[in-house]
Amino acid sequence: MIFQADTKFERVHFHENPLPKGEYENCTFVNCDFAKVNFFEWVFVDCIFIECDLSLAQLNHAAFREVQFKDCKMLGLAFEKCNDFGLSFSFDTCNLNHSSFYKLKIKKTVFKNCQMEAVDFTETDLMGSIIENCQLQQAVFDRTNLEGCDFRASYQYNIDPQINKVKKARFSLDGVGGLLKVFGVLIE
Repeated sequence: MIFQADTKFERVHFHENPLPKGEYENCTFVNCDFAKVNFFEWVFVDCIFIECDLSLAQLNHAAFREVQFKDCKMLGLAFEKCNDFGLSFSFDTCNLNHSSFYKLKIKKTVFKNCQMEAVDFTETDLMGSIIENCQLQQAVFDRTNLEGCDFRASYQYNIDPQINKVKKARFSLDGVGGLLKVFGVLIE
């Protein structure tokens, strides 16, 4: 495995020009295409992905430690297959539709301005996370720890407070319908 640090990659199509398996520290990836790439055992530490396409990439044992994703297309990713040691990332203006965070412990994760339609958060520990201005239509929250999460600016979520931990989670008055839907309450 190689070690690469402080490198900027721009407009690289990694399915055509594969990135060597290794550890990448403090690297920046701008407008790169990782769609359907196999990240098996790659390690990214303090890296930033900007305007990249990672859709349907295979994340088996990939490590993301303090990684930022900005304006990225990330459709159908199974984050639960990542190496969970030190797993830490943030998402800003990303399309995460149909991705899964099943059973991950990703406390204090920031999701900002993201499309998160049909994202699976089943049994995920999101305690203290910020989910700001995110579209969560058909997102699955099942036995999810949402304690202390901030949903105030997010919308189209459906969260059952009977099966999810929501203590001290913050919701806007406009979004309270997403908590009451399970009870058949009509809010007008």
